[in-house]
Amino acid sequence: MARHDRTRLPAAERRRQIITAATRLVAERGFWGLSMQDVAADCGLTVPGLLHHVGSKDGLLIAILEHRDAEDARALTALLDGPAPTTLPQLCAAVVRRNAGQPEIVRLFAVLQAESLTPDHPAHDYFVARQQRILRELTDLAKDVTDAPETLARRIIALMDGVQLQWLRSPGTDLTALWAATAGDLLRW
Repeated sequence: MARHDRTRLPAAERRRQIITAATRLVAERGFWGLSMQDVAADCGLTVPGLLHHVGSKDGLLIAILEHRDAEDARALTALLDGPAPTTLPQLCAAVVRRNAGQPEIVRLFAVLQAESLTPDHPAHDYFVARQQRILRELTDLAKDVTDAPETLARRIIALMDGVQLQWLRSPGTDLTALWAATAGDLLRW
């Protein structure tokens, strides 16, 4: 049996290490292609040691998603110089700027969103709730812009998802420029 050279880390630091490794692996392989053995090896742990920190493969996936949401919320607050954007275009531009700097995370979410369309996927409920939350938030901001705020919110979500997929498939494309041109033409702002 191979011996793992393990360094003892504080629990919070070990959990961050696990989430970072698993995020990279899920972005590359999707959830169904994720091996707990690969995550454990990447972190210098045994599988039981990994499970001690995350509970299960499903638990690890939810931890990844919740961590990313918290990180993105902090980053958007900083980009917007405060917790509340003043306009819908400002929020969208900040989200795109944030995402332009993290293609691996955008890829992770694109892969997981597609995989989680099936109700038996462990992140299915997470993505349903996330979509409803984002739709509500954008609809609230769109009330000042249009008589059909939910329709505009749905168009923004569809447009952003589509632009990001094109960007992921075309390395070297400037996501912020692509968003600005597309949103300017289709959303007229």
